[in-house]
Amino acid sequence: MRLDGSPGSGRALRLDPNALPLRFSASDAAADGQLRDIELHRERVVVRRSVQGMRMALNMPVSAFSGVALKVSTDGLSVVLAHKDPGLALPLSAAAEAEDALTHWQDWARVLALPLLVEDDLGLRDAYPHLGDVRVGRPRPRRRRCSPLKGRRPSLLMRRKPGRLPTTMPVYRGEREIIARN
Repeated sequence: MRLDGSPGSGRALRLDPNALPLRFSASDAAADGQLRDIELHRERVVVRRSVQGMRMALNMPVSAFSGVALKVSTDGLSVVLAHKDPGLALPLSAAAEAEDALTHWQDWARVLALPLLVEDDLGLRDAYPHLGDVRVGRPRPRRRRCSPLKGRRPSLLMRRKPGRLPTTMPVYRGEREIIARN
């Protein structure tokens, strides 16, 4: 299957993340014939190309890539498997519509278990701020109606005010205790 997304090919680049493993060709300016062959699996990527007659195969784990980047260009939006070395970045999808590109971007990140990145004039950056593996943001308010805690306590008790102790307790000194005996 050859999906290079080049102008005039009549076919936009669109790979299905649920159909892994995939084999496809992509354009490569440094390679002989301007093409490289790519095998994409859930856990590894194999890039085969020939440079000045020397054939090579790069076998890399998917974790070696920085993430799945959404790239904004004048042609539209494209989804790229981003790497620190820009020559190893792999095109995954190209779309003219924003909704299609966002859907593919999130699907690829979920399937490959990589972070979502955005590529713009400033370079690669995280799409959402996070602290380690936890996404940082404003917490959503807790709703009792849909919460699993709903059945634990009646809502009537939520309206009651808790009892309060007086600030000083009365102390009775010098008084005799009255005990009732039969």
